[in-house]
Amino acid sequence: MTLIIRHTTLEEICPLYQRIPEFGSRHTLHDLRQRIADAPCCPLIAELDGQPAGFKLGYQTQPDTLYSWLGGVLPAFRRHGVAQALLAEQQHWAWAQGYRRLTVKTRNQFRGMLMLLIDNGYRIVELEKKGEVADYRLLLEKTR
Repeated sequence: MTLIIRHTTLEEICPLYQRIPEFGSRHTLHDLRQRIADAPCCPLIAELDGQPAGFKLGYQTQPDTLYSWLGGVLPAFRRHGVAQALLAEQQHWAWAQGYRRLTVKTRNQFRGMLMLLIDNGYRIVELEKKGEVADYRLLLEKTR
């Protein structure tokens, strides 16, 4: 299998984002553009054997901070290192751009994402209780 991670556009990310089953509220392309606005951003897409498999989208929230806002891998392409490759590329890009901190928010129910982040040196810095325990939001960060 050939895995390629490349920088892309919001237009290419949006249809892939729409196909990730875990995302309950679906953002439109307009929503993505509005959220990112003029902030520097890092839109990445993963292709496995030439097929879109996953994406990661982060943007600057402070001069030294990149917030990894959205990301996911289509179910058919999971367990092939796609999420790890996307995370590694985003981190590499962020450090090269001079960011000193990476932040990401996930939910308690997304155990795979939480474990991936912890395995890659992210630390839980905040817990937001919202809804059921499974829906609690965890803010994690990694500093350089």
